[in-house]
Amino acid sequence: MRARRSLVAVSVAALAALSLAACGRSAPDVAAYVGDSRYSVDRVDAIYEDAQRQYAEAVRSQSPQTPSPAELRSSVTRQDVLNLLVAIDLGKRVAADKGLQVTDQISPEQIQQALRMPATTEYTKLWGEWVDLSGTLQQSLPPADLSDESLMAVYRALEKTGAIQPGLSIDQVRQAFGEAGFVRTATALSSALQEQAEKSDVRVNPRFGVTGVPSLVNTGQSFVFYSLPYVDQDGPVTDISTPEAPASGSPAPGAA
Repeated sequence: MRARRSLVAVSVAALAALSLAACGRSAPDVAAYVGDSRYSVDRVDAIYEDAQRQYAEAVRSQSPQTPSPAELRSSVTRQDVLNLLVAIDLGKRVAADKGLQVTDQISPEQIQQALRMPATTEYTKLWGEWVDLSGTLQQSLPPADLSDESLMAVYRALEKTGAIQPGLSIDQVRQAFGEAGFVRTATALSSALQEQAEKSDVRVNPRFGVTGVPSLVNTGQSFVFYSLPYVDQDGPVTDISTPEAPASGSPAPGAA
């Protein structure tokens, strides 16, 4: 699989979910409002159901025996779908404000293996769009300071996927992450997206909870998909559901 550097450390962020009741934005059939854009529950459902259907078809076609019902279901959730829709919208707004040109470099075919999802799904296509967009944004932002808070927030999110050894202290995390360039760039993008979320008056339907920006990191052996809640004065907002990551081994993630 050919992938540029931005695929190694896609943004890490999350946007605090705000009640739809504010400012009259309370339609139950709307999953999220971002500025003047609306993302319907029906659209989220359609993308999710298409991903599950095509995943099941792919598993059946590649399995020598009849797969179990559990094997026919992808770990992708409706929350993951909404995460992508909101992150892409906010990312485009940040790029427009900065006058940035986003080029199409990553195709769905290049990331389908890492996602464990057919390239023909809209879910995979959205991921390809997000990788290009987030990579462009990261290159335009100065790296953030490497604080203990940002390091441990990323570590705890990765710890939940089983992709890194659990129970490490801050000193051990610093040693494992090394220079942690991917944490610096991810934190910078997190701040930019959070600022844009406030500017665009993001409102998320309570049924979806907190909306996390999709994240991807390279462990050296595989790509791990995860989502990091936005960290404010009171700490992480909540946990986010993300695609299941490989659980073999626990190498420290790092930038290419």
